[in-house]
Amino acid sequence: MEENNLKLATFAGGCFWCMVQPFAKLKGVKDVISGYTGGHAENPTYGDVCRGDTGHYEAVQIIYDSSIITYEKLLDTFWRQIDPTDAGGQFADRGKQYQTAIFYHDEEQKKLAEESKARLELMKKFSGPIVTDILPAEKFYPAEDYHQDYYEKNPAHYKRYRTGSGREGYLCRIWSEKEDSKNG
Repeated sequence: MEENNLKLATFAGGCFWCMVQPFAKLKGVKDVISGYTGGHAENPTYGDVCRGDTGHYEAVQIIYDSSIITYEKLLDTFWRQIDPTDAGGQFADRGKQYQTAIFYHDEEQKKLAEESKARLELMKKFSGPIVTDILPAEKFYPAEDYHQDYYEKNPAHYKRYRTGSGREGYLCRIWSEKEDSKNG
């Protein structure tokens, strides 16, 4: 693998715990980092972000090999993890820090994200308009270590949270198949 095939993708989809596993299991994804982006404070903490003090989104930054997986596949995976019509947060998590967004790293990603969003609108799968923002990437701050790979470190709590928050049920209803909601 050549270094120049490694690229970044950054997505905010509500609680970052629920956004890591769907991407981490994809062939060509090298790492998925939970963190914070899009805010005004330097070195935000989880507590700061949860209180809404910093303007940051909870997000994941994905390092992927573009010779193995496409950005379009990452976009498709992203859309299948969220409620793109919810402007107030995601599922049980409310506030700007839990809103959805695609943070593009170059003009090609911006174009692909806009095309992907337009295709999703045309599917008429949702009862409301798609409100997920497409924004330029900003400085990304990795979250504290205990948040990284939470689904592996705390599998029972992760499963209870993903179900109890309403995310799992919603995704199963919208995408009709449990495997699709997990992007299997």
